[in-house]
Amino acid sequence: MWEPYKKGFKAYLQLEKSLADHTVEAYGRDLEHLTQFLQGRNDSGGPDTLQLQDLQEFSRYVAELGMSAASQSRMLSGIRTFYKYCLMEGIVREDPTLLLETPKQKRALPDVLSFEEIERLIQAIDLSKPEGTRNKAMLETLYSCGLRVSELIGLRLSQLYLDLGFVRVIGKGDKERLIPIGSSAIKYLEIYRDSVRCHVPIQKGNEDFVFLNNRGKQLSRVMVFYIIKALAEAARIQKTVSPHTFRHSFATHLIEGGADLRAVQEMLGHASITTTEIYTHLDREFLRQTLAKFHPAFTG
Repeated sequence: MWEPYKKGFKAYLQLEKSLADHTVEAYGRDLEHLTQFLQGRNDSGGPDTLQLQDLQEFSRYVAELGMSAASQSRMLSGIRTFYKYCLMEGIVREDPTLLLETPKQKRALPDVLSFEEIERLIQAIDLSKPEGTRNKAMLETLYSCGLRVSELIGLRLSQLYLDLGFVRVIGKGDKERLIPIGSSAIKYLEIYRDSVRCHVPIQKGNEDFVFLNNRGKQLSRVMVFYIIKALAEAARIQKTVSPHTFRHSFATHLIEGGADLRAVQEMLGHASITTTEIYTHLDREFLRQTLAKFHPAFTG
């Protein structure tokens, strides 16, 4: 009963919304959870038969499965997107998700590295090893541009405009953006490209990727994670460190330095300013130091 609607929705996401394959698959899983729930209670109706109370029951069912509030919210977001599609296509006359409440969740603040910690981590790279220069260029780029790990490993030589001080990045939903890149990252990217990468036997189809493994293939997300984890241990950094920590640190340092929130949103590639606002958190010590430095009446 639901299969034609699922196929139509998938085609809409791929062709009209131009979403990445993994995002389309995630929406598909959301619908699959809903239809399995309906089958479990012997409900043979289609999307047009569901009411708000049916979806509220589904929401409770998902919560009882033990999913986190964040996972529940993401799944319900997928169902909402499906019903927007149904409304647009005339499959339903009313959207039953309009009054559907999203589970409340605490927004956990990610670990952020100080500039000194980032320097310590990068200095832990062993430049005597063949991959050392690549790793230095990679981490300098990650921090300088605030890239997602998928954007980092997908970065291509043809997207580097180092003479102009920019890189062109393909982000979520295949959206492009130009990001300024710092002089230190440019320096080590050029050293890696011109002195190391040129000696790697590159496998067919990987010629344009900037960062390659020792077999000449595009570097994987998992490998970037392991590289950073090993460096954090070598630098004796106790915080939870991942590729995304560099992105969090990039944004936080910009906000702490007084950068405009809209500019940070643009550089991060966030569709909504509310996503960027998580970075407006400033730790108490930073605020105390700022007051001590700039406020004439502050006594500590």
